[in-house]
Amino acid sequence: MHGDGTKLGTLTNNPPARLLDLTRLVRRAGRVLTGVDRVEMAYLRRLVGDDVPAFALVRTPLGYLLLDRGGMLALAQRLDGAVAWSAPGLLSRLTQGLTDVQRVALADARRLSVARTLPRGLAAMLRRHLPQGTNYLNTGHSNLTDRVLRAAAGMGGRTAVFVHDVIPLDFPQYQRVETIEPFRAKMRRMQACADVIICNSADTLERAARVMAQWGAVPEGIVAHLGTDLTTPQPDLVPADLLPPAPYFISVGTIEPRKNHALLLDLWDAMGADAPTLLICGARGWNNEAVFARLDARTDGKVIERAGLSDGAVAALMAGSCGLLFPSFAEGYGLPPVEAAALGVPVLANDLAVIREILGNIPVYAPVDDRYLWENTIKIMAGAGPQVRKKLAFQAPDWSDHFNTVLRSL
Repeated sequence: MHGDGTKLGTLTNNPPARLLDLTRLVRRAGRVLTGVDRVEMAYLRRLVGDDVPAFALVRTPLGYLLLDRGGMLALAQRLDGAVAWSAPGLLSRLTQGLTDVQRVALADARRLSVARTLPRGLAAMLRRHLPQGTNYLNTGHSNLTDRVLRAAAGMGGRTAVFVHDVIPLDFPQYQRVETIEPFRAKMRRMQACADVIICNSADTLERAARVMAQWGAVPEGIVAHLGTDLTTPQPDLVPADLLPPAPYFISVGTIEPRKNHALLLDLWDAMGADAPTLLICGARGWNNEAVFARLDARTDGKVIERAGLSDGAVAALMAGSCGLLFPSFAEGYGLPPVEAAALGVPVLANDLAVIREILGNIPVYAPVDDRYLWENTIKIMAGAGPQVRKKLAFQAPDWSDHFNTVLRSL
C-alpha cells in the first residue's frame, strides 16, 4: 500500500520479480488491438526480454492462472500471430459467452500456466510460487479487483497501475452511462491500494490526482510518454476498393462522440462538391446514432468509412494523405497524431493540452468551435497536397525511454 515508507532508487543488480496482469489481452484475443491493448503488449514484450524474474496473472471464468517467463513468451508469440493458437480444451468449450478465439486463447493460457487456482486460492498461489517482494503491474484495468489487489499487497512488493485517462469522470457526456460508476470504483481502488500510478502524460497525472485527492492520499505518480510502435506503410495491404482519390484526408479512431466526427461531417457538408475526400478509419462505437445515420445517408463518395484495416494499411493511407484530422474533445494521450507526425504527415487537431505536451508546435491547432478556421485550414492543406511537406523535427517517444522511467521506480 502507498505510504508504507518504501524508498525509490535506481535499478539495482537484483530488482524484484514482476507480476504482469495479462487478463485484458487474453480476453481480447483475436480483436484489433486498441491503444490500451498495445500498452499491455509492450509491457509483456519488455518484461519477457528483461533479465528479471517475470510472471503473468490471467483471470479466467473459473479462477486464476499463473504463467512464468516461458509461458509469457509463448503467449506473446500467439498474440503476435507468430504461433498459431491450439484447439480449445474441454473447459473452454463448456464456458458460455466466448468467441472461438477467446476459447482457444484461454485453453492455451491454461496449458502454458505453471499454476492455477479457484478465486479463493489466489493469495496462497502467489505466496507459493512468487518471490517475496514481487511487484504487481496492471496496465489494462481488467482484473483490478479488491481480491487481486489484496493478494498483490500480500507479496510485499509494490503495486503499480497504469492510468490511461480519467475521461469517464471528466467528460461523462461522451461515455456509455453504465461504464461511469464502474470506472469511478476502479479509480477508488487505485487510490486506496496502488503504490504507484503510471500516467501516459502530465495532463493525465494532473487529472487523475485531482480525482483521487477527494478520497485521500494520492499514490506516487510517474509520467512516462508512450512508446510509438511505428508501422511501415504497406500499400499492398490496402484493399483494392479503398484507394481514395487525391486529395484526401484521414481520421483514425473509434467513431464515438468524444472523437467528434460530427464536426468533420459538418465541414464536408459545408464544402459540398469542392470538398476533398475524407477517409474515416475506425469501427463504429457507442451513443453515436446521429453520426451513423449521416454516414449511411451519404452517397457522394466524398466520405469513405472503413473499419478493420491492418496497421500497415492505415500507415500507408495516412502517409498518402494531405493530413490527419483530429477534432477530439478529450484525450488521455492521442496516439494517431503522434503516429502521423512520425510519418511526416501534417496534423490538424483540437487545441488540447495533452497534444501540445507531446507534439509541441508540430500540429496546426484549431479550436473545434471555430469551424471557419478548420475549413480554411483543410482547404490550404489540400492545395499543398502530400508532396509539399516540410520535414518535421519530431522524434516519436520510444518504449526504452518509457520503461527506463517506469521500472526505475519499481
